[in-house]
Amino acid sequence: MPKKKPSADPAAPKKLASYTVKLDAAQLAILEGICRARGWQPFEVAYTHFAFKGPDCNVSAYTSGKVVIAGKGTEEFVQMTLEPEVTGEVKLGYDDVLHPDWFEPHAGLDESGKGDFFGPIVAATVIADQAAIEALIKAGVKDSKTIADTQILKLDKIIRDLRGVTAETCYCGMDKYNELMARPRANLNRLLAWQHGIALIKALEKQPVPRGLLDQFSKTPLVQQELKRKAIANFTLDMRTKAESDPVVAAASIVARAEYVRIMAKLSERFGGRLLKGASGAVKDQACEIITKFGAPALGQYAKLHFRTAYEVVKAMGKLDELPLPEPNERTEWRR
Repeated sequence: MPKKKPSADPAAPKKLASYTVKLDAAQLAILEGICRARGWQPFEVAYTHFAFKGPDCNVSAYTSGKVVIAGKGTEEFVQMTLEPEVTGEVKLGYDDVLHPDWFEPHAGLDESGKGDFFGPIVAATVIADQAAIEALIKAGVKDSKTIADTQILKLDKIIRDLRGVTAETCYCGMDKYNELMARPRANLNRLLAWQHGIALIKALEKQPVPRGLLDQFSKTPLVQQELKRKAIANFTLDMRTKAESDPVVAAASIVARAEYVRIMAKLSERFGGRLLKGASGAVKDQACEIITKFGAPALGQYAKLHFRTAYEVVKAMGKLDELPLPEPNERTEWRR
């Protein structure tokens, strides 16, 4: 029996399948030249100057100056060709139609460092008004996971310097982080929710907005519960996975990542070399080096001690007497 295709995420942004724009004579000439240079096949359409069939979309330029682009490759053609090469600017019209909520003043929340052994977890909130949101898109703001660290720091400065933007972060130093996570019934997601609440409240005090969007990290609405405990009124926080498609959430992911990068640079300087992200074998080697150079207790100044990685490294080096870490639970083997 054939497998069913997974249903699409209803919250995911829809792909642009058609686009209409009006161009002047000079722009129409540029567009026609691009289509011919690509070897696209011309075809007849009534009342058009020209029409071309491309591999993923068709272009029809009508005598009125209206251009219609249609097909599964419409969005890529508009973003990569029509806007930069023909109109000479980034247009936001189709985003206005498909994602009107993007352009309403709102907050975006995201975090960085959750899956990394070294360094803290940074929660960030960005609040932006409509003009600032348009500027974020033009600046190339997108999910931080697709951007190099050097560019992250540049975009972070652009975001923070924009008029109509408020950016706040919250994180614990490594000693405090490990102290909190060592407490009975400590829970990483609850700690992250508390950090998100702190960053969001600080931002709302400077720039109130009626709603926000959180990149979902837990099925339980932990951040919403945190806001309720703090009696935050007249504000609604929604959450969904892959929320970085929203430009304000994407900005928050960049701000969080930039702060994490700066913290990691300071920890690396103290260590004497560039600390790695993630929790790979190479990361374990660096943890061993920290213990050798500074002693086992010093590992808590650099790393998240509740990670299984910490126990495995300390045990392998025979240092559990110096840094007594609880043995982690056995890994669960999932069977199909």
